[in-house]
Amino acid sequence: MPDTHTCSFSGEEIEPGTGMMFVKKDGSVLWFKDSKSRKNHLKTKRNPRRIKWTRHYVKGGIK
Repeated sequence: MPDTHTCSFSGEEIEPGTGMMFVKKDGSVLWFKDSKSRKNHLKTKRNPRRIKWTRHYVKGGIK
């Protein structure tokens, strides 16, 4: 049985055989469901709690 992972940015489940694994220089592993999540996390450095389409979204804002 293949392992299931959750997206490091959006918090969604990643189906086996899909998604992308990104290994940082310090050895930590980030899993991304699609390029939209990967670009938002790595390239634009957005906070997933402020993006409405993620599961980490906090309604009412971050204080």
